[in-house]
Amino acid sequence: MSSETTQELTIDTAGPVEVTFTDTGVGHPFLLLHGGAGPQSVAFFANLLATTRGARVITPTHPGFGGTTRPERMDGVKALARLYVALLDRLELENVTVVGNSIGGWIAAEMGLLGSPRIGSLVLVDAAGIDVPGHPAADFFSLTLDEVARVSYHDPVRFRIDPSTMTEAQRAAFAGNRASLAVYGGQSMTDPSLRGRLAGITVPALVVWGESDRMFDPEYGRAYAASIPGATFTLLSATGHVPQIETPEQLLDPIWEFAAAQGAARSVS
Repeated sequence: MSSETTQELTIDTAGPVEVTFTDTGVGHPFLLLHGGAGPQSVAFFANLLATTRGARVITPTHPGFGGTTRPERMDGVKALARLYVALLDRLELENVTVVGNSIGGWIAAEMGLLGSPRIGSLVLVDAAGIDVPGHPAADFFSLTLDEVARVSYHDPVRFRIDPSTMTEAQRAAFAGNRASLAVYGGQSMTDPSLRGRLAGITVPALVVWGESDRMFDPEYGRAYAASIPGATFTLLSATGHVPQIETPEQLLDPIWEFAAAQGAARSVS
């Protein structure tokens, strides 16, 4: 079993921001960034990565998610990217593999564009953020919970959430997450400038996509990979937008193999 601690640090990026994160395991460092479903959507995968591989996994909660406070200046994905680069500096981590799902993948891409020497590689898992003509993102904010499940999972029945069974605390957390997601990603969950800017990423990148993702379809994922110099695209079968929930073991191997290969390459360079 890996030990897990929950920590809070005040990070100064043009003003203090409280960052809550979990720190699990020992070994190659990963920064694991959640999507709109909140930190619980990556908690199991963080533990799986830490316990089955030699990994240290840092999993922050985006300010405003999970009942945390969001300062007004934390108003977009670029602000989150700067915050997490500063967190890596504060933790003095090196050769970090940054893994992000959905809007977390968008944050990871923006982190890659900041040129931090602490980042060794990027893994974008069903990432949001770019504009691909003919392959629009689903209109998340207009969808019911059942519709979100339908576009997010290969087998939506297994993961359906019945709103009538939610506690008041769960409803409040869901509303807070949704409001924060709208601030960070906007209604469209895209930045028209991002696709062109991805050419500035210089670290190795892996783009992983679920073949049944109907939030952002696989052609959207292929366009993401094609926009990043030297990026590799991997399609996962029988899984959707959140493979870390639906098929975590299937997601684990390509991420670990990629991170290990990049770590080995850096160690001999």
